[in-house]
Amino acid sequence: MARAPADAAIYAVGDIHGRLDLLTRMHELIAADASRRAASRRLLVYLGDYGSRGPDSRGVIERVIAWLPIGFERITLKGNHEDLLLRCHDGDYEAGRHWLDYGGIEALASYGVVVADPTARQRSDIAALAAWLVAALPAAHLAFLRGLAISHREGDYYFVHGGIRPGIGLDVQSERDRIWIRKTFLLSEADHGAVVVHGHSISREPELRHNRIGIDTGAYQSGVLTCLVLEGADQRFLQTCVV
Repeated sequence: MARAPADAAIYAVGDIHGRLDLLTRMHELIAADASRRAASRRLLVYLGDYGSRGPDSRGVIERVIAWLPIGFERITLKGNHEDLLLRCHDGDYEAGRHWLDYGGIEALASYGVVVADPTARQRSDIAALAAWLVAALPAAHLAFLRGLAISHREGDYYFVHGGIRPGIGLDVQSERDRIWIRKTFLLSEADHGAVVVHGHSISREPELRHNRIGIDTGAYQSGVLTCLVLEGADQRFLQTCVV
């Protein structure tokens, strides 16, 4: 049976995707839950994909940066949408096209950048978009995005956005796999050396397997943001309700 470190309560939050309303409610649920716990150490782990798709990417990042109750530690992981945003920011035009197709337009709008023709995908269009992004993104947000971790280990749990490559040690996993992998990881029954807690792959309900726990419940469209709570051998969930 997997266990969290002794005397620790861990709160792992799944993909938020611009839903500031759901994140605000989840923070209320976490604070209320933590007030009932005796654990002396409280750790908040975000699994990535803070923005894109939903309406308020900017607001989500601002709140993640600002919200840290007394007595909490915080780990912020990098998701594939942050990967695309940063690559677009740095002039990777193919990543820019990909980002636009998967919620980048909504993310830009939250920073005051309105894309006149959402279907435009020429190199010149993406170059202009990247320039607007560079100008619009606050320095504090860029620093936050550049400082995101790729993975984090606590006790018998390994936290990551996408997953891991089965059959390869956790200490030598590639950054790309940890951010982007799906099918090969999701279908694996292998013992990974730790229970992998991940987002990235949407499921209607949290997926609780012997080797992984998936908590991306498609918050941007379902209205259900999921947080996994780990304490000792206990595994339970906090969730927002569909409005």
